[in-house]
Amino acid sequence: MNLKTTMLIADDHPIFREGVANILSKEKNIEVVGQTGDGLEALRLIRELKPDVAIVDIAMPGCDGLELARKAQVEKLETQLIILTMYTDEGYFNQAIDVGVRGYLLKECIATDLVGAVRTVACGRYYFSPSISDALVRRKGGIESLLKKVPALDLLTPREKKILKLIAANKTSNEIAQELFVSRRTVQNHRNNICKKLGFRGHHRLLQFAIENKSYL
Repeated sequence: MNLKTTMLIADDHPIFREGVANILSKEKNIEVVGQTGDGLEALRLIRELKPDVAIVDIAMPGCDGLELARKAQVEKLETQLIILTMYTDEGYFNQAIDVGVRGYLLKECIATDLVGAVRTVACGRYYFSPSISDALVRRKGGIESLLKKVPALDLLTPREKKILKLIAANKTSNEIAQELFVSRRTVQNHRNNICKKLGFRGHHRLLQFAIENKSYL
């Protein structure tokens, strides 16, 4: 089983893009599977390569990073997106959150924050550069409210969240077992553990919860 986090990097500055790739390639559990300087090509590579995480610049030819994120959201692509930009404008930040971006990383913080951002977002969590904390506080509702909507999800392991996502797709325990290369009994154990953590009685309530919150998984 490949435990590496696969990455796509999209930035129209080749030297900067290579620098990001070099930083990430030094990590044993991260693999850069593609690079591009064009937004439309980035979207095509996300569809084709299905990387775990894609780092995209806001300003790119073909399709900007925010439009790319909108398209990915509409197509329900599973790749988690990190916006990597020099813009500290609150408007860009708010737009990024509204289109489902999981990370917002300023280029000035690249050396210290990059690897941590990738690892955090790969686990399905949010990561924002500390220097944009003011925008985060000012955002009406804020990302904190997003997290508070489904606080119980923080109790689940990454594997349990994956199974919950497959449940939301109406997959049976047998289908989930085949997709994850585990036994049906293992899937059933995970389902029981999820129900226990979330305080549910019966798998019908689990299915309902999964469908209602699939956008957070």
